[in-house]
Amino acid sequence: MECDELKKIRMDKRDALRAKGVNPYGARHLGVEAVGSVLEAFAEDKPAHVAGRLMALRDHGKVFFGDIMDRTGRLQLFFKEAVLGELWAAFRLLDIGDIIAAEGKLFTTKMGQKSLRVEKFTLLSKSLMSLPEKWHGLKDVDIRYRQRYVDLIANPHVRDVFIKRSRIVTSIRNFLDTRGFLEVETPMLQTQAGGARGRPFQSKHNAYNMDVFLRIAPELYLKRLLVGGLERVYEINRNFRNEGVSTRHNPEFTMLEIYQAYGDMQDMMDITETLVSSLAKEITGDYKVTYQEKTIDFTPPWKRVSFAGLVKEKFDINPEDTAEAMLDKVKARRPGHYKVDRLTRSAIMKIVEEVLDEDATVDPVFFTDYFTFLCPLAKTDPANKDLSQRFEFFIAGMEVGNAYSELNDPEEQRARLLEDLHDDTETGTRNIDEDFVRALEYGMPPAGGLGIGIDRLVMLLTDSASIRDVILFPLMKPLE
Repeated sequence: MECDELKKIRMDKRDALRAKGVNPYGARHLGVEAVGSVLEAFAEDKPAHVAGRLMALRDHGKVFFGDIMDRTGRLQLFFKEAVLGELWAAFRLLDIGDIIAAEGKLFTTKMGQKSLRVEKFTLLSKSLMSLPEKWHGLKDVDIRYRQRYVDLIANPHVRDVFIKRSRIVTSIRNFLDTRGFLEVETPMLQTQAGGARGRPFQSKHNAYNMDVFLRIAPELYLKRLLVGGLERVYEINRNFRNEGVSTRHNPEFTMLEIYQAYGDMQDMMDITETLVSSLAKEITGDYKVTYQEKTIDFTPPWKRVSFAGLVKEKFDINPEDTAEAMLDKVKARRPGHYKVDRLTRSAIMKIVEEVLDEDATVDPVFFTDYFTFLCPLAKTDPANKDLSQRFEFFIAGMEVGNAYSELNDPEEQRARLLEDLHDDTETGTRNIDEDFVRALEYGMPPAGGLGIGIDRLVMLLTDSASIRDVILFPLMKPLE
């Protein structure tokens, strides 16, 4: 039967309920118990009062069996005409998907199924749309993402993913709060995009008649707070980048950023290892986690690998090489792959990193010794000015986090930002944030800073193949 015809049938039932004096969209309803609690404390003939969505109805003549589902579980309901009396006529107008409250006494069926013998029910919301595929689960990926509300109804494992996501974020907050970090909020609407490379979303502020940008990173504002004396801060923040979409990229994404005064990259490495490994244990019950049929061992300590050493080994590239020399070496190692004749050093390093990703390990690994020109906001290594005090950490081949010993010399910072702008041929929308440099001139304590991609971390800890599986409402291209 066509969708419109099914909807019409349900609308007719709604109207029939109204004709019987039944409000199909009930009001506040108190006194209900969570289904999970009812099942946990189950006892024969014990009164119970539950509410949720009707997920199944099985007709046995003058009796019906049904299933009610709330956020905590699923319970079988038993409806009998002789028990419901005058309510029976209204009951026969119910559909799968309706939200009801049911009261009665608990009992166990001959098949051993814990059930509720319904003595009274209240309709709380009439569903006018049919659940998908006979309510055994929504499979169409595009519909799942576009209609997440249906996905959450039809697929219990999807609800579990987002419940775990909430637990992960709560645990991160608890971890940092107990270590003296202060949660803060910085602007999402900014007069210039800064703190990272990325193509921003641009808009117009009418009252001030000026261009504004959705932030690509909160870093420069969080460092201003270090200047102001807030010595340990973090933000779980929404960032926006007007770039490609893939299983690992969404234009709107969530990051955790942490800054600790009087610390450095090593402190951030310790926090990363402790935080992420403890999350793995808390959420999954083990340091060893299955992700896409592979086993990730989060047990600390994690492996350390020199990025500079790896690039030297694989491509014979040195940090002081010119862009031309780097490109020649990349072409020599992968002949025929790259037809371009001119790229910036940063663009070449993106190619190199993509090649290195092909050999990435499954277990967590810290990559250190990044080239200084790739890290305009990080301090350089005192022993080698061509290398920065920075690490990135990868898990299952995905970059999940990034950390620096933060640069706090205002003159060097300004020079490095100018150099980075000259090297940035990709976005073309950035300028130096002069107020940030001015803030450094007041004095910023030495600090460590860390960014962790929450979405990718949730992917790993919930065995989700795509970033869209862990974002409730991912951006979708409109249907034709």
